[in-house]
Amino acid sequence: MFDAASSPGQNRRPLPPAQSPAAGVPGPRTPMSAQEGPAKADRPGEKPGSRQPGGKQRDAFFDNAKYLAIVLVAMGHSWEPLKGDSRILEAVYTVVYCFHMPAFIIISGFFSRSFDMRPDRLKRLITGVVVPYVLFETAYPTFKNLITGSHEEISLLDPWYLTWFLVALFVWRLTTPIWKLVRSPFAVALGIAMLASVTPNIGDDLDLQRVLQFLPYFVLGLCMKPEHFQRVRRRSVRIAAVPVFAAALAVGWWAVPRMNTAWFYHRDAAQELGAPWWCGPVMTLALMGCSLLLTACFYSWVPRRRTWFTALGAGTLYGYLLHGFLVKFADYRGLFDHARLHQPLGEILVTLLAGAAVTLLCTKPVQRVFRFAMEPRMEWAFKQDAAELARRRGQKEREREKVSA
Repeated sequence: MFDAASSPGQNRRPLPPAQSPAAGVPGPRTPMSAQEGPAKADRPGEKPGSRQPGGKQRDAFFDNAKYLAIVLVAMGHSWEPLKGDSRILEAVYTVVYCFHMPAFIIISGFFSRSFDMRPDRLKRLITGVVVPYVLFETAYPTFKNLITGSHEEISLLDPWYLTWFLVALFVWRLTTPIWKLVRSPFAVALGIAMLASVTPNIGDDLDLQRVLQFLPYFVLGLCMKPEHFQRVRRRSVRIAAVPVFAAALAVGWWAVPRMNTAWFYHRDAAQELGAPWWCGPVMTLALMGCSLLLTACFYSWVPRRRTWFTALGAGTLYGYLLHGFLVKFADYRGLFDHARLHQPLGEILVTLLAGAAVTLLCTKPVQRVFRFAMEPRMEWAFKQDAAELARRRGQKEREREKVSA
């Protein structure tokens, strides 16, 4: 998504380091599309994706929020190789990393509220999360080997670059029925995140540190209701967001030489960052407060009406996973090393190019080309579910009755 996703220049432990998705956060049938299921209910004369499954109108606010969050993700990755030369850019980077992944993950949790162990939803979880994970976990190191001539190993247990978000989303969604059963789910998830922050022996397998430390945001999304989003979209909140972001940028500028940016990635325990163990829970709570405040301000600025980029919100998984190849290619080829890019005008140019590239990667033509990897049907891989077949037959009969009427 990072990071919260992982930095473009490095894919593993070294600090500072870019999925991170969340978001994931994507197409209407994919996990990061915050919509639960394919938008098949579009009717003649309507724009694709304007309706949710079941004929419900899609809320443009969420598609807008997903698109804007994924643009910030791509910009953040493009800043990683440049921010060391600019304290202002690093301050902006710090502020953006404080809220862009939480904003994406909360939406992902909100649209996972209906997830259960129904066969059709489990199938979509496999085809929309597991399959893309396997493909891109293989594609990224292979891409590096082809471009650099290195011999990067492929490991499905060690998420590479952006793919950690797919692992996290898989785990979070599988545990959704549990969170809906627990009495105080957010408090429990926050406690787990605090414990993870003081447990360095969790290791790197499946990036479980990130899975656990970002868990509270997903669970918060599960607990939220539509009216909660309505509250942050009020005019008074939009106005208040201006001084809040201004103060955040000032604090970010002050913190640049004083704070390790890796805290925002949530991928390490406190001891691994050279801090006392008790800093883990304290920083978890502090960052949670800052992240939620800035996320609320971000949501308040998201347009509520349909805009030129609303439809792109359904393709954010494509933009998320594919833009990493562009960032990595530029990094492998040393394109970020040009001196002019480390000047203010160069940084602005890189920012604009990153935004334009991820926008292009969210478009329908790109979705059609890469749908085989992001949204494979794979009917051949699953047994036919009798209940699902009965539902489909009933739906077809109702449609025929409507047509005949």
